Amino acid sequence: MLNKEAKIYIAGHRGLVGSAIVKNLESKGYSNLIYRTHKELDLTDPTKVAAFFEAEKPAYVILAAAKVGGIVANNTYRADFIYENLMIQNNVIHQSYLNGVKKLLFLGSTCIYPKNCPQPMKEDYLLTDTLEYTNEPYAIAKIAGIKMCESYNLQYGTNFISVMPTNLYGPNDNFDLEKSHVLPALIRKMHLGKALENNDWESIITDLNSLPIEGVSGDSSKEDILSILDKYGITMKDDNTVDLEIWGSGNPMREFLWSEDMADACVFLMEQRDFTDCYSNDNKEIRNTHINIGTGIDISIKDLSLLIKQKVNFKGNLYFNTDKPDGTLKKLTDPSKLHGLGWKHTISLETGVQKVYSWYLGKN
Repeated sequence: MLNKEAKIYIAGHRGLVGSAIVKNLESKGYSNLIYRTHKELDLTDPTKVAAFFEAEKPAYVILAAAKVGGIVANNTYRADFIYENLMIQNNVIHQSYLNGVKKLLFLGSTCIYPKNCPQPMKEDYLLTDTLEYTNEPYAIAKIAGIKMCESYNLQYGTNFISVMPTNLYGPNDNFDLEKSHVLPALIRKMHLGKALENNDWESIITDLNSLPIEGVSGDSSKEDILSILDKYGITMKDDNTVDLEIWGSGNPMREFLWSEDMADACVFLMEQRDFTDCYSNDNKEIRNTHINIGTGIDISIKDLSLLIKQKVNFKGNLYFNTDKPDGTLKKLTDPSKLHGLGWKHTISLETGVQKVYSWYLGKN
């Protein structure tokens, strides 16, 4: 168990992952949490990270900070994704070692498993085949983080553990249509599509003022707004119905986990598992000590779209553009290791979609 008064540094506390972990820690009575915004501490700067650790001396570290994005962003900004993630990981993990951090939790992602690995994905499948090309730089960086934790543990006797969450969604998700993942992108697109079909320009203006799309805000002209919506697949037809484009066939299967369930699993593992619990003493080669966090339940992108359409109350037409790539047809986590430790998720996808849409409406 962790000392509830010990200093815990949460890197990335304002993001989808970090904010959920902060909320969970606070709910469990942890009272000495520290964090810094990117403006206050640039985690890619080794000098500033070293100074922070020297001054604060945290007992525990949760490394939730990362540069993340959807398929388009990963494929477009390949250098940024590998450089920034490697720098963040290297700095935080190395300074945690130098400053005697008792325990660190590193967050990977199930998207870094091989493109065509067997399903459902077990921890042992990491690095057994070719990676997905579109997010290969991100995947290599995250795999390096997992291996860095393992290597520091084996060489220096640290206690740095790694987890592999599945696709996450929840409060503080990224709804930027240029960079977001599929679920928040679908929620925002259908929200805007509903406003457009209802001629509800007040809602459209409010949304775009809260989060402009490529510089187009609620203050832009109607022509510019309609043009940017059309670019992102939200199109008003001549008969005043709205078509909403979704990339691919809709056939790929994906797994989704409510971010606050993920946070609960992370805190559970911080409290219950050490690195030495993650492998057998009989193993001559110690690898794949990370633990999957997921539901073990998947859904097609088409059925996900229909679920979101119902929850948002969008009446328009869904158009699956098969000229656009599908990505891997199935990626499902095997969470049996975590289930065997006594933890399982509590929020269903149907409930979670309603909760995150309500949060999105409240944010605007």
